[in-house]
Amino acid sequence: MVSTPAEAKPLLQDRDRLEERLREIPLQPGIYLMRDKTGHILYIGKSKKLRSRVRSYFRKSGDLSESKQLMLRQVVDIEFVVTDTEAEALALEANLVKQHQPHFNVLLKDDKRYPYLCITWSEEYPRIFITRRRRLGRQKDKYYGPYVDARALRMTLRLVRRIFPQRQRPRPLFKDRPCINYHLGRCPGVCQGMISSEDYRKTIQKIAMVFEGRSVELAKALAQRMEVAAEELNFELAARLRDRIAALNALTADQKVSLPDDTVSRDAIALVADAQHACIQLFQTRAGKLVGRLGFFADIAVHRAGNDPGAILQRVLEEHYARADPIEIPSEVIVQHDLPDREFVADWLSGLRGRKVSIVVPQRQAKAELIEMVERNARYELERTQRVADRNAQALQDLATILDLPEPPKRIEGYDISHIQGANAVGSQVVFVDGIPAKQHYRHYKIKNPAVRSGRSDDFASLAEIVRRRFRKFAENPDLDRQGNPDFPDLVVIDGGKGQLSSVVAVLQTMNLLQDVAAIGLAKRREEIFLPGESQPLPTNPEQPGVQVLRRLRDEAHRFAINFHRRQRTNQQRRSRLNDIPGLGHHRQKELLAHFRSIDYIREASPEQIAEVPGIGPRLARQIYNYFHPA
Repeated sequence: MVSTPAEAKPLLQDRDRLEERLREIPLQPGIYLMRDKTGHILYIGKSKKLRSRVRSYFRKSGDLSESKQLMLRQVVDIEFVVTDTEAEALALEANLVKQHQPHFNVLLKDDKRYPYLCITWSEEYPRIFITRRRRLGRQKDKYYGPYVDARALRMTLRLVRRIFPQRQRPRPLFKDRPCINYHLGRCPGVCQGMISSEDYRKTIQKIAMVFEGRSVELAKALAQRMEVAAEELNFELAARLRDRIAALNALTADQKVSLPDDTVSRDAIALVADAQHACIQLFQTRAGKLVGRLGFFADIAVHRAGNDPGAILQRVLEEHYARADPIEIPSEVIVQHDLPDREFVADWLSGLRGRKVSIVVPQRQAKAELIEMVERNARYELERTQRVADRNAQALQDLATILDLPEPPKRIEGYDISHIQGANAVGSQVVFVDGIPAKQHYRHYKIKNPAVRSGRSDDFASLAEIVRRRFRKFAENPDLDRQGNPDFPDLVVIDGGKGQLSSVVAVLQTMNLLQDVAAIGLAKRREEIFLPGESQPLPTNPEQPGVQVLRRLRDEAHRFAINFHRRQRTNQQRRSRLNDIPGLGHHRQKELLAHFRSIDYIREASPEQIAEVPGIGPRLARQIYNYFHPA
C-alpha cells in the first residue's frame, strides 16, 4: 500500500495541488488509481487519454452521481500507469480491480437479487450450488450468471442432476457406506471415493457445458459415445446416453428463438433507464435457443455526463466478459445502442475468444426484434424494481414522520442478543439499505464480557458491548466522515424497550456519536417504539408502513442472532464430551470431528481407526477409546 501524508487535504480542497497533479498525468492510454488519506484505493479506472479522463471528474463534479461525488471528496492522491494500448489498459484494470476490489469500482448494483450458479473447481470433487454472492477468494471457482429467473435456474439444475450423477450432499451421510442417492444412480459415490476425482471432474465439465450454452455440442458428443457403445454391444450404456440426450433436448425444447441463421451463437444486450437507474438484460442464444437470461442493475444517473446508454452497455460488456471463459464468448454480440469504442471492444473480445467476434447494432428485422424482446424484458424488470422501491420509499418517509427525522433514513441497523440463561451469548447486526436487507453488511458478535456467562445473563451490558465494538472506529477517528458515509447508519434500532435502549444511548453519548445517529427501541409485546429519554412509547399503529419496516428489521435481527446462537451451542455440545479427555486439545478435537463427523462415530470406532486421524497416536487413540468404553 502506498502511504499518503496524514495531513494531506483532499484534492478538491487544494486546487493548486490538484492542477499540479493533473499536469503530471500524460495524454496516453493507461489506468489511474484514486487513493484516500490512508492510502487505500478508492477507484481504479482506464482511459485512452488519461489526463482528459481524470480532469473530467473535477471539471464537472456536480454533474456526477452522488457516489462519485462522495468518492471525490475523499481523494487525496492520484496515481497512474501508462500502457502501450487501450487493450492493455483494460486488462490491467480488470486484474487490479480483482486484486484490490475498490469500494467505488462497482458500476452494477450488487443488491443480492439475482442468483449465480457456482462450480467449485478449487475442490478435489467440485460442488455445484446456487448462491447470491460471488466470492472472489478462490480464483479457480467458476460463477455463471447472474440469472434473472431464479425459478428457471433451480429447475434447470434439478434436471441436470437427473441427467448427470453428481454429489448430492456437501458432507457424507454415513461414515462407511454411500447413501440412497448412490443406489438410485443419482450420485457416483463421491463420499466413499467410489469414483476418482479425474473421472468426476469430466462429469462436471459436461454439466458446465450446459450453463455455458453448449448443450447442442454436448448432445452431439453424447450421441457419438452412444453410437460407439452400441457398436461395442454395450446396450446398457447406450440406453443411458440415449436418455441423457433426450433430457438435454427437452431442457431447451421450449426456448426456441426464431432467427434465420440459428447456427450462430450470439448475445443480445439492451437496457431501459429512468432518471437514476438502468436495468440491463443480456440474452444468450446458442444454435437459435435461448440458454440464459442475465440481469444487471446500474444504480447511476443515466442522463449525466459520461453515462449515455451506449457507454453503460459497453461497461457492462467489459465487466461481464472479463470474467467469462473464452468458450462462453459468442461470435456475435447484438447491442441496442452503438458503443463508444465498438471496434476496440470487438478486437478485445476477439483476442479473448481466439476467433473473430462481431458487435452489431441491428438493422435487419429478425435481429431488431430480438433486441426489442430483450428491451421489453428489461422494462418489465425496471418497473417491478421501481414499484418495490416506491413502496419502500413511502414506508421510509412514514418512518421519518413517526420519528421526526429530517429525511428518510437510508441505512438502518438493527441489533439483538440471543442466549440461554447467559450461555453462548451472541449479538447480531443486520442492515437495511433503502428498506431492503443488505446481507453483505450483516455481522455476528460473540459476547466477551466475563460477567455474562452460563446462569447469569445481562442483555443491557451485551447490547452496550456490541454497539461499542461496532462504532469504535468512528470514536477513535473523529475525522472519519459520518454524514454521507455508506458505512455509518442513519438510524439504530434496538430489540427491546427503555432499559435496552438506555444502555445503548449511554454508550453512544460516551463515544460522542449520539448527535450523528438516531437510536430507538422496539419492544416486542405491543410493537411499541421508545425514544431516548422518553418514558412512554410513541403513539403508533403496528400496521402502518413505517412500523412495518422496523418490525421486519427487528425480526431479521432476531432470526440472525438465534441462528448464530444455535450454531455456537451445537458446536459446544459436539465438543463438550471431548473436552473431558486428557491430552485432547482443541486442534485434535477438530481433526477428530472432521474425520468421524460425529461423537457417535468416534464412540463406535476402534483404537486403530482412531489412530488414523492426523495428530492422534496409538497411545492417545487408546485413551480416547477407553474414555468411551470404560472397563
